[in-house]
Amino acid sequence: VKGALFNIIMGYIQDAEVLDLFAGTGNLGIEALSRGAKEVVFVDKSEECIKIIKENLIHTKLLEKATIIKGDVSEVLKKLSLEGKKFDLIFLDPPYNKGLVTETLQQIETYDLLESQGIIVAEKDVEDKVPEKIGRLVLIGEHKYGDTVLMRFRISEV
Repeated sequence: VKGALFNIIMGYIQDAEVLDLFAGTGNLGIEALSRGAKEVVFVDKSEECIKIIKENLIHTKLLEKATIIKGDVSEVLKKLSLEGKKFDLIFLDPPYNKGLVTETLQQIETYDLLESQGIIVAEKDVEDKVPEKIGRLVLIGEHKYGDTVLMRFRISEV
């Protein structure tokens, strides 16, 4: 799935400011850094995940291009908005079937965290229902891999 994802979004990675939400081990953000992203902000609420992300960044010698934030995604999004941050690429891989994809997309849109030409890549379970339009965000592509669905959103130009 990761290989297919990066083939799809290759044009968005070079020099991108990336936000990796529900980052887990940080593999999506680290892959983006290794493919030329300028900087990645990793967000996860698990102390264990934060430790693993840091270890992986040290191992890949990419720590200086990363910011790691331990905290609740909703609170971190609000804080990033107050700091005036915007991102070219946002990864969203929350726990499945908890409604977190829709909720987080709404917050990204409300807090205006996506650059006008940026994209959001959300990973979800095939059973998880996510609308095709959330505020100004519109679905521009969807790819199914077994029980996993990758959805791409961008800001509507209308």
